[in-house]
Amino acid sequence: MKERAGDRTSSGRTSGGRGRERLKAARLSPRDVAHVGSSGLRSRPMRVVLSALGIAIGIATMISVVGISASSQAQLLRELDKLGTNLLVASPGESMFAGEEVKLPEESVGMVGRIKGVQDVGATADLNATVRRTEKVDEDDTGGIAVKATTADLLRVLRGEVGSGGWLNAATGRYPSVVLGHVAAERLGITEPGRQVWLGERYFTVVGILDPLPLAPEIERSALVGWEGAKRLLAFDGHPTSVYERSADAAVEDVRKVMAATVDPRNPQNVKVTDPSSALRAKAATEGAFSSLLLGLGGIALLVGGVGVANTMIISVLERRYEIGLRRSLGATRGQIRIQFVTESLMLSGLGGLAGVALGSAATGVYAHSGGLPWVVPLWAVAGGFGATLVIGTVAGLYPAVRASRLSPTLALHAA
Repeated sequence: MKERAGDRTSSGRTSGGRGRERLKAARLSPRDVAHVGSSGLRSRPMRVVLSALGIAIGIATMISVVGISASSQAQLLRELDKLGTNLLVASPGESMFAGEEVKLPEESVGMVGRIKGVQDVGATADLNATVRRTEKVDEDDTGGIAVKATTADLLRVLRGEVGSGGWLNAATGRYPSVVLGHVAAERLGITEPGRQVWLGERYFTVVGILDPLPLAPEIERSALVGWEGAKRLLAFDGHPTSVYERSADAAVEDVRKVMAATVDPRNPQNVKVTDPSSALRAKAATEGAFSSLLLGLGGIALLVGGVGVANTMIISVLERRYEIGLRRSLGATRGQIRIQFVTESLMLSGLGGLAGVALGSAATGVYAHSGGLPWVVPLWAVAGGFGATLVIGTVAGLYPAVRASRLSPTLALHAA
């Protein structure tokens, strides 16, 4: 009996000790967190759509701005790769004496061709002539079209292509034949070779029309006559105005250093050497410089969307006080309530972010397709934009989540 009494006493202490142990709250698995966090979204789909719309507009704006800028830059870089960055042009500079005309020597084309590393050389010369559709057009109505003499190698140096017809050769270059840049052809209303234009004091036959030349826009707006034909028919004195050379990539800087002195050894200071591709490189480098304003507007829209999410979550807390009170009375901790509403806010923002990424990428694709550009959406823009939505969703859901966790179960159930 004593042993039994002792056993009872011992067991009583044990059971009493266990009774005084603090109850541990049940843990929510990730699946449970996702379920309770999405419950509010499932019950109010229209509110979810409207709240996520602000986030989607902000992200779509940011993605499309970055994507369009990146697509344009990729197109410029593609053009640079095609046209090369190893082209240099020598042209007359300013004379030391005011009013003195600077001319490049006649032998400058051959001299440049002997520079180490130079692969191809071509030249043009400005002619004192005009080109018009017919002789009945006013002589002053030139349409901004220049007339130039050209060497046969120019097209190869510029890596240009003839859109229709052919380029000047040894035969056509000696006779009244002309090749039009594509802008010049448009201004003259010439759409195909075989037509005639009034050039100087006689008709010339159009034998070809060039495709666009991004590295030589001055050629696009010119009527090109053969070098020998210009001497024979247009009183050309043989002095080039521009000498174009294409060298090996590794030799560009070396050629640049000696080109002026090679073109005119007596007066190298009168020769100006330029790099036509530098304009495209600068454009590619500065592409999207004005997109910062649009990115700012997209950021503002994103913040406005975040405010909308916060407002939606606060209203959700007020409407679901009974649910919060019931969960608290059944043992849910404040931390679990906070996790529920922060998760709901994250899901709401995440849906808006995904929709925004899809809309922005689609807008970039439409723009790129319509403009013939490569479709480029930088991964960092997608990751950064979606990450920003998650940050905004977390911040927007913190206050409503804290407010929900501080609701008294008794007061919440009583108010409901």
